[in-house]
Amino acid sequence: MTIPVMLRSRLAAAALAAATSGVVAAPAWADDGGPAFANEKPLSPEMRAIDVDEHRGERLDPELRFRDPSGATVRLGDLFDGRRPVLLTINYFRCRVVCSVQLAGLADALAELDWTPGDEHFRVVAISLDPDESEQDAAHKREQILDQLGRGPDVDWQFLRGDALSIQALTAQLGISYAYDAEQDQFAHPAVAMFLMPDGTIGQYLYGLTYQSRDIKFALMESGQGKIGSPMEKLYLSCFTYDHTIGRYGPWAFGFMRIGAIVTFSILATTLAIFWRRERRKRRVPTQHDEHRAEAVS
Repeated sequence: MTIPVMLRSRLAAAALAAATSGVVAAPAWADDGGPAFANEKPLSPEMRAIDVDEHRGERLDPELRFRDPSGATVRLGDLFDGRRPVLLTINYFRCRVVCSVQLAGLADALAELDWTPGDEHFRVVAISLDPDESEQDAAHKREQILDQLGRGPDVDWQFLRGDALSIQALTAQLGISYAYDAEQDQFAHPAVAMFLMPDGTIGQYLYGLTYQSRDIKFALMESGQGKIGSPMEKLYLSCFTYDHTIGRYGPWAFGFMRIGAIVTFSILATTLAIFWRRERRKRRVPTQHDEHRAEAVS
């Protein structure tokens, strides 16, 4: 499924605005939930090339291989343990604008969660688009983002690099189109976070340079296939649904109505149960009047 034109144009505008002006602050959000930009500019050919063709339900090739900051080889399939979903972003680590804004925005949203990357709930992985990036680029960006997250230097948020073929294969499977702008020596790509199921199947996409912690938790819970999240969190999630026009979650009227019906039914059932038990006790326990009456009869 290709993302709606309105959303795609805004994502391109987001990338362009940040790339050309050095903007590092998060964009404002319009009334409809999408990013709003006061000074939108015409898009360059590179920016027009970026796109996301969503591949939900398709499984990534587990044999693709990348490298961590220490140079060790990481097999893509080893990122999935069959229990936890994986939050994946595609960036490049020497980028000072779009990728830095997106990763910092993601760190801010994750910092608001009561879950931590690498715990029993989920993992986070960032993979570079640039096959020429160095181990130092990956290590430096990881240090910056973990500092922004504020959960210590040992958090399981991996920053991986790969060769051109592995990168192209992965982005094709994710449905991400990007372009290299040789004039500015930078990559144009969409700002999107992808949520992968515990077996490596693509579950959800969230768009934008900044994210709401609630949306991230919902996407993780959906991609976790019921394996993470408390019963109350799952009940709360049932009141929201993913809006494909804005790439985020929004309230779902039927979900709230369903919760209201369950609460109403529970109150009525409890009330009837209380009355039923009182009536039953009255029938079982003879009153003093009943005892006197029984004695008179005998």
